[in-house]
Amino acid sequence: MLVTGTITPRADIEWTLANKPEDTVLLLDEAYIHLSEEPMGSDLVAMDKDVIILRTFSKLYGMAGLRAGAAIGRPDLIGKLRSYGAGALPLTGMVGATASLKSETLVPERRKMIKDIREEVFAFLQKNNIAFVPSVGNCFMLDAKAPARRLVNAMQKEKVFIGRVWPAWPAHARISVGTKEEMAKFKTALLKVMNDLQA
Repeated sequence: MLVTGTITPRADIEWTLANKPEDTVLLLDEAYIHLSEEPMGSDLVAMDKDVIILRTFSKLYGMAGLRAGAAIGRPDLIGKLRSYGAGALPLTGMVGATASLKSETLVPERRKMIKDIREEVFAFLQKNNIAFVPSVGNCFMLDAKAPARRLVNAMQKEKVFIGRVWPAWPAHARISVGTKEEMAKFKTALLKVMNDLQA
């Protein structure tokens, strides 16, 4: 699985639902939906469609280590997922998720904060002619124009730790969007490292 934080247009989702084989279920990953302005697909569940939606508290909510999430779908479809689950979710994750859902300002405030930092980084990359795949998430794919593992290792030497590399995209590394201070360090290290990689 390659996670890029890009959006599948709603029209494509609706076309897939209308044209998929009858005995199949569409699994809709909405891990990054809170970071975008896109409509959620929960109305498709309400319309009794053959769809299961997966959401997580790992992204915008910042709870990756707590493993809190949800599957949304008809009871008969959710029943088919049970054998793939890992059992009960941790109490800390459930408490954190519940508290997060009670805040009316958390989602819009974090969405704006992450978007502002992400767009600032994208402008920096464009200004310095560094290729990347834009996203609406809290991460993006950076094109190293070389084996991305070399980029990851070189950034570590600068004490900046970036994401992983997928075999399907060996020249790209996943970059998580951090705080302004973290991304300032990322930009400084990246300029140095990219010059060295292309030398």
